[in-house]
Amino acid sequence: MLFDIFHYSFIVRGLEAGLLIAIIAPLIGIFLVLRRYSLIADTLSHVSLAGVAIGLLLKVNPLFTALGASALSSIAIERLRTSKKIYGETALSIFLSGSLALAIVLIGLANGFNVDLFSYLFGSILTVRQTDIYLIFSLTVIITILLTIFYKELVYISFDEEAARVSGIPVRLFNNLFILLAAATVAIAIPIIGILLISALLVLPVVTALQFKKSFKITLLLAEVISISSVLAGIFTSFYLNVSSGGAIVLIMLAVFVLVLAMKGGPTHSLGKR
Repeated sequence: MLFDIFHYSFIVRGLEAGLLIAIIAPLIGIFLVLRRYSLIADTLSHVSLAGVAIGLLLKVNPLFTALGASALSSIAIERLRTSKKIYGETALSIFLSGSLALAIVLIGLANGFNVDLFSYLFGSILTVRQTDIYLIFSLTVIITILLTIFYKELVYISFDEEAARVSGIPVRLFNNLFILLAAATVAIAIPIIGILLISALLVLPVVTALQFKKSFKITLLLAEVISISSVLAGIFTSFYLNVSSGGAIVLIMLAVFVLVLAMKGGPTHSLGKR
């Protein structure tokens, strides 16, 4: 039966976590796409892999260590970017390769790959614990509140950082705040989507919504609908077909993107600020 899925507590936890992550991902993803900074998600996901490896090695909840590693690295990346000593893409490349190397070494010290590590790499509803739900819910509430409060400033900075700076907005402060929120989003998405597929969760719903060429707020709403429906459909698919939840979610998002692209066609127009 279709609704037998709700008889399993681990599935209910997975659906709860997936719904929360699906809500918050487009809120962060739309600013990443507008800033042409989508690769930050890939970099932070590899940093999170090192954090997960630390957690498995020390036998503590990997979600906490991934969150800490991602947050610290995000601040360091932003400082390197704003220092003008190296280009932003170079900073991302340094952290991506360095964190991956560290993760490989730590995984070796932890006696190689195991089932838990593969679950974090590719996503699995089996890895979601009740403590993870509390953490994901708390961070989702915090991220949503902060994005709501500073919505206008973040939109202004995303469209024209120099003009925002001239107008008196503390751009560096808001950039640091945003990068921390992105780091937190990447870390809490690990149990459901997996480290290797996190960037798709943040970017694909937004890029799909952009094809409709609507205003900023409508684009964000469309991205939310695509994200939530894809995540829920992916979790159901992973349960009934016994496949990775992360892979199922991303494939559904890709299918929606291709369908919308075929229907709409043409280049994506810039967003309005409404």
